[in-house]
Amino acid sequence: MTVTYRDAMPADAHLLPDLFRTSFTDTFGHLYAAQDLAAFLADFTEEAWRAELQQPDLKLRLAEEEGQAIGFAKISDPTLPADLRGPTIELRQFYILTPWQGRGVAAELMAWAIAVGRSRGAEDMILSVYIDNHRAKRFYARYGFEVIGDYAFMVGNHADEDLIMRASLASLVMRDLIRHP
Repeated sequence: MTVTYRDAMPADAHLLPDLFRTSFTDTFGHLYAAQDLAAFLADFTEEAWRAELQQPDLKLRLAEEEGQAIGFAKISDPTLPADLRGPTIELRQFYILTPWQGRGVAAELMAWAIAVGRSRGAEDMILSVYIDNHRAKRFYARYGFEVIGDYAFMVGNHADEDLIMRASLASLVMRDLIRHP
């Protein structure tokens, strides 16, 4: 089976609530009280996704297999409380369903995010990652991301400790890993 990739449009909003809910819950659900998780996920409705997909600075790339949405990467202008050193793009969300992790989907989505950032004139990319998400931190480190701060990520009334990371889009590490200019 082949994974395909495409840019999401507002009409794709119906694909995102279940994809996000499943991926987030599979990865992080054990960390939260049921009411905090439910409160957090309640904001990710089809209508909310449709509104996001209409924002001019926001782009979302879907990964699909046989018509099923299996992952996505979302980028936009920066929203994190980070000290920016120049033109910057933010990787706002990056989720892949568990059965497709480790199959190259993340690398394809990251290549897209970097290429779009570069095409917009960004010099850096920033993101936040849960402090104990070691798999994600290793993945980002391969692209040259380094910790530049921390961030309280709210899930209901629960504050997670996230790290803010930054990478130069012009770095040699990035150029060596990108397959799609």
